[in-house]
Amino acid sequence: MNQEKTNAEEHRDDTGAKIGMWLFLFTEILLFGGMFLLYSVYRSKNPLDFHQAAFELSTVAGTINTLILITSSLTMALSISAIQKGDKKLSKAFLIMTIIFGLLFLVIKYFEWGAKFQHGIYPNSPELLDREQGEILFFSLYFIMTGLHGLHVLIGIFLLSFMLFFMVRETIGQNDFIKLENSGLYWHLVDIVWIFLFPLFYLVT
Repeated sequence: MNQEKTNAEEHRDDTGAKIGMWLFLFTEILLFGGMFLLYSVYRSKNPLDFHQAAFELSTVAGTINTLILITSSLTMALSISAIQKGDKKLSKAFLIMTIIFGLLFLVIKYFEWGAKFQHGIYPNSPELLDREQGEILFFSLYFIMTGLHGLHVLIGIFLLSFMLFFMVRETIGQNDFIKLENSGLYWHLVDIVWIFLFPLFYLVT
């Protein structure tokens, strides 16, 4: 039995799995990096319109969501640290907290988007199309970029939920936590992207 466990550990390619995850994250960086570049170009051409449009976003909601995601990165790191020390109970508790923070982020974003829709501000709406070209571009980018980010948060929640399931099934443990670690890397990337999105849309000067 011990020999089979040893052979399984020998055939587990943790380094390869981590490299594969970093390569995937690199493609995500290219995706959002291209959108950040597009945003910069449009903002440089329409600085006043971007500044005016940003006043209509809720800085309070954006700030709260920023604090939520920063805290979720902390709980994610603590979950990985706990499993490395063999404390599965604590690791699961921090992982559940991370999932809850992610859901809370999406709930706030839902209400924030809902408020915009109620005021007739959404892609190709008559209200939006009557505005200046720069404001149209601002809100178009806002919905596309925050929407894409929200999708990544949702994917991250599903991913972390699977990790929690694996921990309950004893698939993830002190000697085999690479899946949880890679999931943590993905979650940290999602958080970092938001840290860039927040000042671009909510703190435009």
